Amino acid sequence: MLRIATVNVNGIRAAHNKTRGQTLGFGDWLADRGADIVTLQEVRAPDEIVRELTADAGYHVVHAEAAAKGRAGVAVLSRTEPTEFRVGNGDDYFHDSGRWIEADVPLADGSTLTTVSAYVHSGEAGTPRQDDKYRFLEQMAVRLAEIRATGNHGIVTGDLNVGHTERDIKNWKGNVKKAGFLPEERAYFDRYFGELGWVDVHRTLAGDVDGPYTWWSMRGQAYDTDTGWRIDYQIATPELAAAAREAVVDRASSWAERWSDHAPLVIDYDL
Repeated sequence: MLRIATVNVNGIRAAHNKTRGQTLGFGDWLADRGADIVTLQEVRAPDEIVRELTADAGYHVVHAEAAAKGRAGVAVLSRTEPTEFRVGNGDDYFHDSGRWIEADVPLADGSTLTTVSAYVHSGEAGTPRQDDKYRFLEQMAVRLAEIRATGNHGIVTGDLNVGHTERDIKNWKGNVKKAGFLPEERAYFDRYFGELGWVDVHRTLAGDVDGPYTWWSMRGQAYDTDTGWRIDYQIATPELAAAAREAVVDRASSWAERWSDHAPLVIDYDL
């Protein structure tokens, strides 16, 4: 069994520290969850800090730090040492943005799993931030096609900052004109899961239900009322997706026990 977990940590140092008095932090979760591969987004820390905070968990670490200090940052942690890693999605405009890293992880059967940790822009409708988001999503389509053409297993994980369908956002009617649920954004996901042939593994396993959500605002009662968004994904090539057996959102028992505004998405694959 291959267990893959992905989570936006919202700052690895804060997530690792029990800053709100919670009993568990990111380090405890990482040590106890038993994942073979863990991908992180919004790491927001220098490389040496990332390695220091994950050293005791027994993973090989590849990390893409953003040029802008305290922003973004993505990482792949794997039990098996990657044979190769690449920073960026192929568009030089995003090379030092800390939003895309790939690691080729050898599997037990001799095949290779190209594992991506991606952190898509949140965007803002009608602004240059949204233009950057569309450019990133367009390049993501290019890279998805390229990865699939290699013949390797492929998985793109992370905070993709788009709810694909009405099932993915509790209050979808109030967000149809806002970044994260714009028709133009959702159309990219139609393309990823349509002509490009990738599979939304979590949705496939969960079925036609609301959520399960992976992000909730830290404000108000959003967490207590489960007013969330499903914006953290594991999207896979068809052969890998067919091997998926179970998906779990590691939702904290209460608001006070959260170490991020996102919850980890953990999926087991029969490989």
